[in-house]
Amino acid sequence: MEVLQRNSRGAFTVPAHGLYPYQWLWDSAFIALGWTQVDWERAWQELLCLFDYGQGPDGMLPHIVFHEQSRDYFPGPDVWGREARAQPATSGITQPPVVATVVRYLYEKDPDRARARERARYLFPKLLAFHRWLYHARDPYRTGLVVIVHPWESGMDNSPAWDKPLSRVPVENLPPYERRDVKHVNPEERPRKEDYDRYLSLLYLFRRLEYDPREIYRQSPFKVVDVGFNAILQRANRDLYALAVLLQEDPYEIEEWIVRGEVGLEALWDREAGFYFSWDLVAGEPIAVKTSAGFLPLFAGTPHQGRASLLAQEAERWGEKARYLLPSVDPTSPLFEPGRYWRGPVWINVNWMVAEGFRDYGFAALAERLKADALALMEREGFREYYDPLTGQGRGGEGFSWSAALALFWTR
Repeated sequence: MEVLQRNSRGAFTVPAHGLYPYQWLWDSAFIALGWTQVDWERAWQELLCLFDYGQGPDGMLPHIVFHEQSRDYFPGPDVWGREARAQPATSGITQPPVVATVVRYLYEKDPDRARARERARYLFPKLLAFHRWLYHARDPYRTGLVVIVHPWESGMDNSPAWDKPLSRVPVENLPPYERRDVKHVNPEERPRKEDYDRYLSLLYLFRRLEYDPREIYRQSPFKVVDVGFNAILQRANRDLYALAVLLQEDPYEIEEWIVRGEVGLEALWDREAGFYFSWDLVAGEPIAVKTSAGFLPLFAGTPHQGRASLLAQEAERWGEKARYLLPSVDPTSPLFEPGRYWRGPVWINVNWMVAEGFRDYGFAALAERLKADALALMEREGFREYYDPLTGQGRGGEGFSWSAALALFWTR
């Protein structure tokens, strides 16, 4: 509660003081779950703020809302160049759409039923517009799978799964810049400079294209069907469908997304590896790197029981090599780095989603280990951004909001 209150900025919560001084999309969703254990009204406000100040007229929901100026973060609103498009300014890309899942929880569990109905009715068309934008902008051929055009959209920024597709991004003529993250966190725990060069190259490309979604889809050299993003979207579609039924709204469009999404997501299963891989749309091939995102179809509820069993066996193998589950990368991989951002560490939000999935499929012991490991890490090291799966050492930002929020929510 102290972490959330310290990071609260009135109607929204920053992920970590200094390091992340703005409002992030999927952070706000997880943070809202934590606020339900403290103040239901504040939980709703977290999401209302995100949509009211961030969502564009086309339904797009950006991954950052720049509510105020800060010298602690780069790239800020001046770099994104979207000040004239929205007040406050926002980024020009999105992030995993977990929000509908959280809104459904708030609607079903809020003890103030009148408030729950009012807020859910207000947010439902905004959620629908966001999901509709994802399919129109990122799945123009109606495959059931949306494409991410920047690693930041995955939420797993420097995952080794992005190494090859990111290597195609040109970095010539990149303006000089100064990173601010490495002033707050050890550079050995953050993405490397060569990653940042390519992140920024994509950002400047999108800015030159004036954030036209059709041109971005056509011209981005980074186009990936991210299994994690799509699994979260599939789960969100299921929850949005449930909200439509509960609110007596027409669910037909959402049902169509669910049917196509299930077929598409299951097509990402690699029979030989017994795992889900993302797909490099430019190269036309799977990205055969085992990351924690490959477990997220369990959260979506799409695998049959046999595939779920194979994923449980895979997680147990990872648990034999790592002291704490769930590493963000297979700990036997040569790409595994236990202390560097999304190249190895344990993340509390992923543990929560994967644990929910395993529990839904009847793997209660494995779900309990994911929860117990997460809580043990937080009790030992405090509410850190991520944790070394071999030693348990806390890494990245301190006083991290979604870690604190999910600790509250998980122990309710």
